Amino acid sequence: MTDPHLSLAGACYCRAVTYRVADAFEYAFICHCSDCQRTTGSAFKPFAGIAAHHLSLTSGQEDVERFGGEANHNAFCRKCGSLLYSVVREGRHVHVTLGTLLDSPAKTPSAHIFVRSKARWHVIGDALPQFEEFPPT
Repeated sequence: MTDPHLSLAGACYCRAVTYRVADAFEYAFICHCSDCQRTTGSAFKPFAGIAAHHLSLTSGQEDVERFGGEANHNAFCRKCGSLLYSVVREGRHVHVTLGTLLDSPAKTPSAHIFVRSKARWHVIGDALPQFEEFPPT
């Protein structure tokens, strides 16, 4: 059982933006959709989802650049370009990019999602379940 009072530290590549998030993620996936490929420059985006109020910026708020609308957007560091998190579900949840966490979360990815859009050159090499779209939660 995860203790919702424990928090994890996170930061962008240049450390200009730092954050804390409760170690109480509701779900974690590895997304292979084409949008995640383009925003990360990688074949996939490992992320964990949590209610938005569990994430707080601890430094560098002025260096956060939003791409998208107010209720749904990606948040990047404007200095180094790191994708920190995505605000989803009309602002109610955030998808924290697991690569920006400085601490290890209790919940790790449970499946690959949107594998229909997976980069043709990428081979998924683990035994996690694979879903062509987003699986039911």
